[in-house]
Amino acid sequence: MTISERLRQISPSDLASLGLQGVAYIKPVVVDGAAAYSIFAANGTELGTVPTPEHALAALHERELDLVSVH
Repeated sequence: MTISERLRQISPSDLASLGLQGVAYIKPVVVDGAAAYSIFAANGTELGTVPTPEHALAALHERELDLVSVH
């Protein structure tokens, strides 16, 4: 298994324990009955909520955060 494949399988708590400050993940949420996307830091702290995945990716890019896949 490659490092990239291992990182895709890391849990949120494992990710937080790595202390990665430049890493975030996006999670679909419901806000006032509408679909939205929340952005979380590696330690699970919610950084913000936006209406579309495109907005979430743009926000990550603006803040120079890398997106990781958390399963």
